[in-house]
Amino acid sequence: MFMPNKIVIPSCDCFDAFSRRDFLKTAAAATFLLPFGSVVEAADKLKKPASAETLVGQLYKSLNEKQRAEICFPFGHELQSKIDNAWYITKSRVEGMNQQQQELIREIFVGLHSEEYAKPVMEAVEHDNGEKGFGDCSIALFGEPGTGKFQFVFTGRHVTRRCDGDSVAGTAFGGPIFYGHQAGDKDEEPANHPGNAYWFQAKRANELFAALDGKQRQAALKERGRPERKEQTVKLKGTTNGLEGIPMGQLTRDQKELARKVMADLLAPFRKADAEESMKLIEKSGFDNLHMAFYKNGDLGGDGIWDVWQIEGPAMVWYFRGDPHVHTWVHIRESAV
Repeated sequence: MFMPNKIVIPSCDCFDAFSRRDFLKTAAAATFLLPFGSVVEAADKLKKPASAETLVGQLYKSLNEKQRAEICFPFGHELQSKIDNAWYITKSRVEGMNQQQQELIREIFVGLHSEEYAKPVMEAVEHDNGEKGFGDCSIALFGEPGTGKFQFVFTGRHVTRRCDGDSVAGTAFGGPIFYGHQAGDKDEEPANHPGNAYWFQAKRANELFAALDGKQRQAALKERGRPERKEQTVKLKGTTNGLEGIPMGQLTRDQKELARKVMADLLAPFRKADAEESMKLIEKSGFDNLHMAFYKNGDLGGDGIWDVWQIEGPAMVWYFRGDPHVHTWVHIRESAV
């Protein structure tokens, strides 16, 4: 006859430092897992943070009628597809919500980013949004979490993020997003952009350019990047015809490895689920169909370290404009329509 393992409470002096109360709480949580579980597994479950989507549900339930009237809209509302480099999706600011709601919004935002980059991303948002920082940003909710499709949208200067639990099918990040950073109070110095949270991405892109031969550089280097015009900036072409720059399919094996490292760095600030979905959609359209372009216009200091560049495919665009500071426009879909 199978007998479950016994939970033994240690009697040594070191147990006092752990606290019997804490141990009993953990042990009690684990008992329902036996014989297939363990106290350690139960403790891990207890420490696992709530997903950003779960927190959006909590935020929605906490809203009063006045708040819902200001920030809640039907799913699919035209406002949901808007994007810009500095904008407020509603007039309601984060600072105007109660303390618990503000903390939930912070947790949601952090939860959309990787553990490694959540802190510098948050610091960039705090800095770029003036004296009120994060509190000066605004949010909107589309649909109702837990009852069907929904989306949480967070906006401000140099930031647009979305959280929707894959409610928008075939679309990475739930739709177009924007990220950027102005390190310091003046235009950034050429070459190294000291203190910029995202310049590491451009450094990797320039490594790839340096690895190209003369003919490849001619194909990759163009005169001027796309104009920044809100939704038009991230409009997808749906074809490889007319895409600027050098196709990934024309790179050598080593160069392709560098190109994949560029994509890895672009996705590094975001949570694993969004990064994986992005690459899945990109691969579906074909990594070799992506084109990479670098732009002469916007070369700060005239040093040949390209501040403006992009990766574009039939159903994706990742446009990085580092002149005079970083603006980045992102849109990735399964198909352009």
